[in-house]
Amino acid sequence: MRAYLLLMAVAGVVTYLATFLVRKLAVKYNIYPKAIRSRDMHEKPTPRIGGVAMFLGFVVSLLIAAPIGWFDVVFSDPLPILAIAASALIIMLIGFLDDLYDLDWTLKLAGQFMAAGVLAWNGVQIVSLPIFGITVGSFGVSFVVTIFIAVLIMNAVNFIDGLDGLVAGVVLIGTIVFFIYSYLLAQQVSPTNYFNLATMLSAIVIGMCIGFLPHNWRPAKIFMGDGGALLLGLLMTTSALTVTGQIDPASLNRDDLVPAVLPLILPISILILPLLDFALAVVRRLAAGKSPFAADRRHLHHRLQDFGHSHLGSVLVFYFWSASVSVSCLLLFLTDLMWVVLFAVTSIGASLLYTIWPALIKYRTRKAKAVAR
Repeated sequence: MRAYLLLMAVAGVVTYLATFLVRKLAVKYNIYPKAIRSRDMHEKPTPRIGGVAMFLGFVVSLLIAAPIGWFDVVFSDPLPILAIAASALIIMLIGFLDDLYDLDWTLKLAGQFMAAGVLAWNGVQIVSLPIFGITVGSFGVSFVVTIFIAVLIMNAVNFIDGLDGLVAGVVLIGTIVFFIYSYLLAQQVSPTNYFNLATMLSAIVIGMCIGFLPHNWRPAKIFMGDGGALLLGLLMTTSALTVTGQIDPASLNRDDLVPAVLPLILPISILILPLLDFALAVVRRLAAGKSPFAADRRHLHHRLQDFGHSHLGSVLVFYFWSASVSVSCLLLFLTDLMWVVLFAVTSIGASLLYTIWPALIKYRTRKAKAVAR
């Protein structure tokens, strides 16, 4: 565990310092949009290239981890690491260019498929997914499913990047939960060596988010932009995919299905609201005859503010739902179903109450005025 905490600290410090430097350079050389878009929630032009700093935090953390003896087993096969680094570079560059020049959505989507394809082609893909006796094991099927999942999660993360601290906080919460799961799974699968690629990547992502959040908390001094949001989505997907390789489907029985499918359930549960937002946006835009990636001001975080939540309140709605659903899924791996259901009902109920609280306040106010008359 000390090795992972060290890696979190390295990623956090490097990302924090790199973000400070990138922000200063962006302001000095005017590398930020001069106009405020109608869908933007900030009041003055702000740099949107924080993804560059996050990428630096990721790369430096990999370089620091490589010579550390604890991670020898992870770096014994360098191909997956190189594939992940190359994919991260591709997606960061595509996002960076989009943040600067607003690329056509088809070009940006092509870049996402390219990054996901580099991962899948080099073996970073679903190894097995036992669901009711069905195993995804062939290279072709795994290749296609891997690319689909990676592109889906990258866009889901990117779609909610509209409020200060929203993406970094949601990803931080979810990745902490996933880190705990992958670490405990490693203890069961390999009791003599707890070090694996999935847990190492999760530790780095946690550090990246912690390092970036102080700069991005309201009022944000810099945004991660598409470069950062897509990068976080890619790394979350990669962590989940690599965990599937730790489980031998031939050795599983019915009781083992939960730990077997959790690697892919967890990222989806963490991003339940972003995925819902993504689906609604695609349907909404296609119904209007627009591109599914055309920007608008009808995302869930916009609607929460229209509903009555403050900027911080809207962010906390996402935080609470992400924590409730992801921790509930994690508990499936840790404890009896009764306790899982109890926690899920309580936490999701509390999250729902907080979500609709502005409506309850408005109803109470209207009722009080009606009585006063």
